[in-house]
Amino acid sequence: MRPASRTSRRVLLPVAITAALAAAAAAALLPYSSAAPSAAAAADGLPHTVVEVSPGACGHGWDRPHAGRQVFDLRNTSSDAAEVYLTDASSGALLGEVEGLAPGVQRPLQVVLGRGSYVFRCLPEDADAVTGPTVRITAGPATGGPAVLPVTEHDLIPPTLEYQKWVGQGLGRLVGKADALRDAVDRGDLAAARTAWLDAHLAYSRLGAAYGAFGDLGDAVDGLADGRPGGVKDQDFTGFHRIEYGLWHHEAADRLRAPARRLADDVRKLRDRWADARMEPADLGVRAHEITEDTVTFELTGHSDYGSGSSLATARAQLDGTAEVLDRLRPLLEPRDPELPGIDRWLARTRDDLDALRHDGTWPAPGDLQVEQRERVDADFGGLVERLAGVAAVCDVRRTS
Repeated sequence: MRPASRTSRRVLLPVAITAALAAAAAAALLPYSSAAPSAAAAADGLPHTVVEVSPGACGHGWDRPHAGRQVFDLRNTSSDAAEVYLTDASSGALLGEVEGLAPGVQRPLQVVLGRGSYVFRCLPEDADAVTGPTVRITAGPATGGPAVLPVTEHDLIPPTLEYQKWVGQGLGRLVGKADALRDAVDRGDLAAARTAWLDAHLAYSRLGAAYGAFGDLGDAVDGLADGRPGGVKDQDFTGFHRIEYGLWHHEAADRLRAPARRLADDVRKLRDRWADARMEPADLGVRAHEITEDTVTFELTGHSDYGSGSSLATARAQLDGTAEVLDRLRPLLEPRDPELPGIDRWLARTRDDLDALRHDGTWPAPGDLQVEQRERVDADFGGLVERLAGVAAVCDVRRTS
């Protein structure tokens, strides 16, 4: 597990996954004011409606409904922070959201509405949700912008259990690979140990979405030397990267036997404990995004390379891990995320571009790529991170009460 990474965090992205809503979510906070919308807000050329957010007046102020692209200036007049959802009154589908709206703060929410019935829902911290009045639009286009039916934690339990089972099988295979690495080091065959190290590390890297459930054992198995007083020489630096450093920096087999045995033991503990582990269902959607973020941060920069030059091979394995997560989530995503086919195509493009860099079973180090190759890989992963953020947003579990 990478330091300060692969932790559970909620993705604060608009669920509609459009550039307009993304801009709204990232907009600067506007101070509370009883005056009309600011000149900067009016300069966008869109109609603005000030909507109150409070337990007693949720959604009040929207008294001239109309279709089309528009901005709701959500103003929290209560004493508590709140989340605000704009939903289709009939289906419950979410058209837009603002989270963490502090007391006395106003924030814009840009949406595109068609004919239909809509309601605002205000969810104050430590208080029950409040549903505002139903507002009906009877004229204009029949449909508006994207709307996504919210995902519940109950929806995420089956794919999470299926994924956990797959991880358990992967850990079983990993035990054998870690044992092969230990045995090669024990007999002093460091050439075979390098081959076995890569085989085992790639098997571990494919289990990316499970890292958050591995706890301290995950750090022991795949932690980096970052922040350790002794760096790569620190006595508490263990796992794959400790062995990688030794194998590719000419350490004798005697110095690597203890780390290799420790790794084999820790991997076996992971496998044995996994049956009692519990992945948080609400985290599964964000994991696909985080795996790819970590690939950009650690693998494409070479930060996690301790001498093997295998960062691109690891990146390729992590793409496989991302695909496994998407496959488990596909039944939820297909009716909700119109961008899913594009994500599949981009994932395939990224996979193909990486595979094209491999020659005679050998991967180049990121620093050895030609400029055009490097730019292509960076563009692939940058685009994939952006697209997978939408998966995290769609699968984000939202409050219902």
